[in-house]
Parts: sequence; C-alpha cells; structure tokens
Amino acid sequence: MRRPLNSLSDAGRLAAELAAHARAGDLIALEGPLGAGKTTLARALIRQLTGNPQEEVPSPTFTLVQTYETARIPVWHFDLYRIERPEEIFELGFEEAESQGLSLVEWPDRMGAYCPGDYLAIEIDDRDGGQREAILSGHGGWAPRLARMQALHAFISRAGWGAARRGWLQGDASSRAYERLSLNGRHAVLMNAPPMADGPPIRDGKSYSRIAHLAEDMRPFAAIANYLRSLGLSAPEILDQDFEQGFLLIEDLGDDLYGRRLGSGAAMEAPYEAAVEVLAALHGRAAPAQLELPGGGRYHLPDYDREAMMIELDLLPEWFWPAVSSGPIPPDARQDYAQIWSRALAQLSGQKALVLRDYHSPNLLWLPKRSGPARAGLIDFQDAVLGPPAYDLVSLLQDARVDVTEAREQALLTLYLTRAGLEGADQQAFLTDYALMGAQRACKILGIFMRLYRRDGKPGYLGHIPRVSACLERNLSHPALTGPRAWFARHLPQDRRVL
Repeated sequence: MRRPLNSLSDAGRLAAELAAHARAGDLIALEGPLGAGKTTLARALIRQLTGNPQEEVPSPTFTLVQTYETARIPVWHFDLYRIERPEEIFELGFEEAESQGLSLVEWPDRMGAYCPGDYLAIEIDDRDGGQREAILSGHGGWAPRLARMQALHAFISRAGWGAARRGWLQGDASSRAYERLSLNGRHAVLMNAPPMADGPPIRDGKSYSRIAHLAEDMRPFAAIANYLRSLGLSAPEILDQDFEQGFLLIEDLGDDLYGRRLGSGAAMEAPYEAAVEVLAALHGRAAPAQLELPGGGRYHLPDYDREAMMIELDLLPEWFWPAVSSGPIPPDARQDYAQIWSRALAQLSGQKALVLRDYHSPNLLWLPKRSGPARAGLIDFQDAVLGPPAYDLVSLLQDARVDVTEAREQALLTLYLTRAGLEGADQQAFLTDYALMGAQRACKILGIFMRLYRRDGKPGYLGHIPRVSACLERNLSHPALTGPRAWFARHLPQDRRVL
C-alpha cells in the first residue's frame, strides 16, 4: 500500500488513517534515511491520537523515547539510532510499551531479533523528481489489517469522500469502529464493522449470537434505519454501503449524546420526552416482519423469543456469579434459576413491537432543531427484534450507564402510558411486562459487564454494577417476579452483588 507524503497535509491524512486502525500492543516501524520525514509522520500520528493539532511533540533523538497519554491508548515514540545494543530497548520501556500501548519506532533495524513478528512497516521513500511516498507493509497479524485499511480507503474514495478529513469517534463495547469524515463543510460517519464469524455452538448446535439474534453484519442496521426514517424518526440516512466487507457511510447526527448531557447537568426534560414519544410512535403500529434493504433485497426481523431471553439470562450465572462467589454456580442453583425464569417469562402479555434493544443514553442524540419525536436521534439498533414493547422503555428509564431518578422514571412511565393510550387491563399487562423485562435485562447486563471486565479487560463497566443491581431489586418487588425474587434472596441477595 502506498500513500503520497509530500506535505504536512499528506502526513496528516495518513496519520488519520493510521489512528483509526491503531490499538494497544501495536508496533509501527518507521523506516527511511536521515531527514526522510519519519519524525514528521510520527508527530502527525501522535497529534491525531491526542486530538490536539498543537500538541508539543519533540523529536526523541537525544532522549531516545518520548511518551504520551491519549484518550484511547498510551504512545511510546522511540528513536533507536543512538543505541549500541538491541537489549537497550528494554531499558527504554519497550516491554511496557509492547504490552500496553502503541510503539512508534524510528530506526527499527536496531531492535535486531527483538522486533516482534506482528508489526506495520512504513518505509518513506524519495522517488525521482523529488516526490516522496510512504510504502506500507503488514507483517504477521498486521497483513490482514492493512488489507482492510486499504479496502476502507477504496470504499470512501468510491463514495466521493476520499479527500475528507478523518477523525476517530468514540465507539461502544463492540468490535465496530467509527470515524467522522469532513469534506467541504459536509460531514458523515464511517462505520467499520467486519462481519462477525459465527461463534462456537453452545446450545442445540447454535452459537450465542444466533440464539440471541445478534446482528452478524450491517444489513440489519441499514434496513432498520430506512424503516425508522420512513416513519419520520431520526435514524441516520444510509449514504453508501458495502455489506460484504462491513462498511457503511451514514448521516452524521452530531455529538450531543444523552449520556453526555446527563453528565454535564444539562436540562433533560425535553430530550427524555422526545425519546418516550419515539417509543409511543413505534409501538402504535405493527412493525413489518420484513424490511427493505438499500440496493435491493429484504431483511427478516427476528422474534425476541423465549430462547433468546433465556440465553441472555444465562450470562448472570455464567459470568457474574463466579466473580462475586468462591467458584462456579452449583448445578442445582443454576437449574432452579432457569426453571424459575422460564415460568416467570411465561407471564409476558405477548404484545409485540419493534424493539431497538439498546435504547439508552449512549445511543440517543439530542436534535433540538427537529420537532416531535424526531428530536431524538437514534443509533446502534442493528440488534433490533420483534418483542415486548416494554423492553425499550425500561432500557431508557432504568439506564445501566447513568442515574435516572425513580421520580423521573415514574413521570416518564406515566407519560408513555398516556401517549400510548394504555388503560385498565392493558396498562396492568404493560407494567407486568415492564417489570419482567427490567429484571431480565438487569440480569443480562450484570453478566455482560462482568464478562467485559474478566474476559476483555475493561474494568470501567464495574462502576455501573451497583446501579444495575438496584434496578434489579426494584423490579423483583413486582408480584409477577415472586419466583426470581425468592431465588435471589436465597442465592444472590443485593449485598452479595458487589465485588
């Protein structure tokens, strides 16, 4: 892969591309003669990662290493020209850099046999006529990553955004990556979501994602986005797509996330009302089982069936129990858990609507210039299913990531019941579904957050566990949850649901 490197602008564009793909543990080897521009490219990449175009980035020619903290990953910038023995890299902190951050290494040949097998080499070459280019080659695990980087560049170029300024966007707990593209006053969001390989079979020959109906590519997102937009709701417009490779170019709805507004103390009455209006509008109509895909074809919305709910519930005994207890859950307690929940879920009313499934503060954007329910921007709905309407409302009002006071929850629940026109027996059935889905979701999230910590090394989610546990406790007080309430009181009371 080759990129021009004749100016600071060229260096900035390549740096933005590299920043979108860099991750902890990476090594980027910068090769070329003295004065080729290795430090210039490293400086551009560090500034891209810090988000500060004025970041002071001195050359490590004499210090041999400079370190930088960024919002994503720490960076070590090595200049090995002056070392005498390869072993000296460990005195400079290379072992720590290799395990925890991004290593930018000038004069990588000085590493000798200590250069890892997985790395990205960038050779800066002066061509005839004074032109300069960067020649990128991936080694080991970097080879397929570089191929994807090239495919992504080709995709945005075909879409007419090849000259856009690229900036990394904070993503979610998934493997998807996001960038903001800016070109001549226009903005778009680039989604990089490699199709998921089906995981190992865990039950009846099916993987977890298949049982839980999790999206394995970006077709569901595109189909659901177009359907939501047809209802006048603010899902992103699909600007271009490559489903086979997992690339989407979508409308940029901005940065005013509900979660950030809550964190800053901004007024939330109108945003929450708009989010409730979205659900009332969605639940007031029957969602079609099949949705049209951009470019042709149809997508079949899966049912949020009992099997999916039960496999999600299983995340609590699988991941949460061992973390707060002395070992795995006893077989009899696990069997009781499954049987009790199966009986509890049999009480669901059977009402069905489009369930966006991750309908909470990280996935809602405030769009005050729009009107009605369109003021709530919608993202991250690719796992949508047909299921209980109460699920999305309890996701919103019992948010796992931010505090929603019980007073606000009750006020917005009342608003929804009014907008949805639910009274009498219909209202009671909905409230039963609300408690059942709230408790089911809390069990699932406790398991997911613990899995993110223990399997994926993401401790930041542990801080949310007390909030989710408290929501679980409130839902267990509903008469429909007598069985689960007794199980938790016996096996996993609230004071044990802590680390």
